[in-house]
Amino acid sequence: MHMRGSVSTWITALSVALVQTVGLCVAEALKIGVPENYDGIFPWYLTKLPNLPAGYRNLTVTGDDGGIFGVDSGFLYALKPLDREKQPTYSLQVSFTAAEVTQSFTVEVCVSDKNDNVPEFIEESMRGVVQLGLLKGIPFMKVKARDRDDPNTAHAELRYGQIDQTPRIPSSHMFFMEPRTGEVSLTEEGASTLDPEMCGRYRLSVIVKDMGGKPTAFYSTGTVTVEVTGNTWASPDPVRLQENLPGPYPIAISQVKWSGSPVEYNLEGEFPEMLFTVSREGVISLNAPLDRETQDQFLISIVVERPDGKEIAKPVELRVMVGDANDNRPTFPQTQYHAVIKELAGKGTEILTVQAADNDDPKTDNVRIFYRLAGLNPESSRALFRVDPDSGVISVHADSMVGTARQYTLTITAEDAKGLNSSCTVVVDIQDQNNNAPMFSQNEYGPFHLPEDACVGTTVTTVCAWDGDERGRDSWLVDYRLESGNEEDIFTLEADRQTNEVSVILQKVLDYEHMREYALVLSARNPEALVHGEYGPASTATVSIIINDINEGPSLPESHYEVAVREGEEPGRVIATIRASDPDSNPIRYSLRGDTKKHFTIDKDSGELRTVQPLDREENSTYTMEVIAVDGKNSSLSVTAVVTVHILDVNDNSPVLVGDYSWKYLCTPRWEDQAVVLASRDSDSPQHGGRLNFSLRSDATVRRNWKLTPINDTHTNLSLNTPHLAPEVYMVPFTISDSSSPPRSTFINLPVTVCPCNVRGNCRTAAKQLQGMPTVQSTLGILLGTLGVIAIILTVVFVRLSYQNPRPKSKTSQERAPLKASA
Repeated sequence: MHMRGSVSTWITALSVALVQTVGLCVAEALKIGVPENYDGIFPWYLTKLPNLPAGYRNLTVTGDDGGIFGVDSGFLYALKPLDREKQPTYSLQVSFTAAEVTQSFTVEVCVSDKNDNVPEFIEESMRGVVQLGLLKGIPFMKVKARDRDDPNTAHAELRYGQIDQTPRIPSSHMFFMEPRTGEVSLTEEGASTLDPEMCGRYRLSVIVKDMGGKPTAFYSTGTVTVEVTGNTWASPDPVRLQENLPGPYPIAISQVKWSGSPVEYNLEGEFPEMLFTVSREGVISLNAPLDRETQDQFLISIVVERPDGKEIAKPVELRVMVGDANDNRPTFPQTQYHAVIKELAGKGTEILTVQAADNDDPKTDNVRIFYRLAGLNPESSRALFRVDPDSGVISVHADSMVGTARQYTLTITAEDAKGLNSSCTVVVDIQDQNNNAPMFSQNEYGPFHLPEDACVGTTVTTVCAWDGDERGRDSWLVDYRLESGNEEDIFTLEADRQTNEVSVILQKVLDYEHMREYALVLSARNPEALVHGEYGPASTATVSIIINDINEGPSLPESHYEVAVREGEEPGRVIATIRASDPDSNPIRYSLRGDTKKHFTIDKDSGELRTVQPLDREENSTYTMEVIAVDGKNSSLSVTAVVTVHILDVNDNSPVLVGDYSWKYLCTPRWEDQAVVLASRDSDSPQHGGRLNFSLRSDATVRRNWKLTPINDTHTNLSLNTPHLAPEVYMVPFTISDSSSPPRSTFINLPVTVCPCNVRGNCRTAAKQLQGMPTVQSTLGILLGTLGVIAIILTVVFVRLSYQNPRPKSKTSQERAPLKASA
């Protein structure tokens, strides 16, 4: 019993381990997985049957025709190995009795695969055909192998390979075998060097492995024979089609063929969709008429593909050339042209070349064009123009275009050999040339009378020279010029470009006394050079002008006179002569205006200007007045000029000291930079009194004690020249001189106070009283005396007023009335 319990325990553990190892197939029923080819101890306990109730009996298993399975003590076991290739699954029925009731359930046994089969090629002799022109990587055959192991496992995962190639020409790598599919294709070298004449058959040693090609995999080998064949796949011959073919369409124009496996064809190229199509048999068709002028040739690429759309060979090309039909009319690049010719152009002069274009084939006669003159507007009785029928050159056919219309419109037709045509218009402008000289209607104009006082800008006359050329052009316009008689530029010309008229205009003041008559020679010329001719007498005319005398007023040569007179000049001397002129030689009377103080006088007949009294520049340096010159026969005619008299300075003033220096002082001992600033003035002009010079008296003591230092032209510093000077009032003698030559001088004796000073620079003691100068006591006495006199005067005034106005007796009787002035 102990032994049996131990065995049962071992079997249970083994079964559980086996179930855990192989696993259940499906969770719905009791399914177990069992590996094939078990080579262990039998019976082989597979699993413990679950959910058996206590006290069951009569446990049996059915559904096993080979007697492989059995049950014992609640375990399912096998008596021999299983082979998945023979039977991959078993469906067993387990029955038992419990509580006198028979029950059953199903057990599914799945046999799991082991790699126990070698892969084998399906065919012993494998053959393939490769066509010349096949692209690399395009399979031309496929080798197949099989493996009896489970295809859902790696045991049956096959890998193909090429072991060797015989012969190895022209390369040892002509072919490639796809490892997963077994498809055989050309390599890059094979596709480019394959040649059936060099080698028409190859033997390939191939191998197939299971387990995805792992080193431990089973394998087998085989031989593949590859036949190399030529191919009909080549570019077809070019096709020439006439444009506008009548049909019916489609029209077969060429054919290609791939001499190998089933293929499909496609067309590519620069052409409208569905213009060309290709059938499954490789027949290429045209589906619509062609137009050479739109496209004269087509290059069609024909692509060959497998049914899955993969291209298998290089495309071939079909060239389609379109033949021309005369279906286009010649056309001009523009509908209208413009040209200009001169009216004197002779016969044969080229005007313009018109060129039409025909879109037909230039290599055929369809593009030969003929030109002709189809119309002329306005019409002419003479043949004026000609068109060369071959070149389209338009030229002058008449001897001259003089006298014709100024513009013609030519209709030119271009026509091809079939009669197709089109037209254009050529507008030809006949350009006028200057072949007519301008001519005056008469040789002399005038005489015209012009008063002497005529205003500048007056129009004397207007004349015109007629020109037979085209109006408005340079050949018609006239340039006028005064050839003679106007040497002083008294007159000018103003031309009207719209009418060709010219006006003689006065541009300067006339003078009857100077010139009484003018004969102006006027010429007419065109701005453009004259062609075939010259200017004659008719292009020149004379304009006569007579000047009428007018009494004119006097005139002065200047409007402003400047006169200079030295001050102090003796009265009565002539300082200027103002002389007017009269064109009519009438007497002139002179007078002054604006000399309010009568400093000057002017002789009424001679215009001599004189001074009446001595002039002082310091009083007034400039005098301004007007001189009036009046016509002696007509007082309303006069002329006025301004006279300015400048008084020239004379050095007649001496410089003077300016300012009060009595309160100023200098400190002793001497303070640095301390000085008394002296100021001076000279009434003369800067010419004489510009810079004033201060100089000490030529005395050794004075020069030792004092120093003068100039500041500017009118000021100088007076300072001590010695470090110490006794305190008192000193008289400093010096001279002030002007800058004239000879100079005028003023001698000064200036009292200067010298005193000791405190630290602030203030005098501490009074200096000695200068003899003759007032003292403080005398000044105070004078002031008190003056105030006393003023008090006495005021007292007398108030006493007198009190007597003239007596006080009323009582305040109550006093009237409230304003004061009245005494009678």
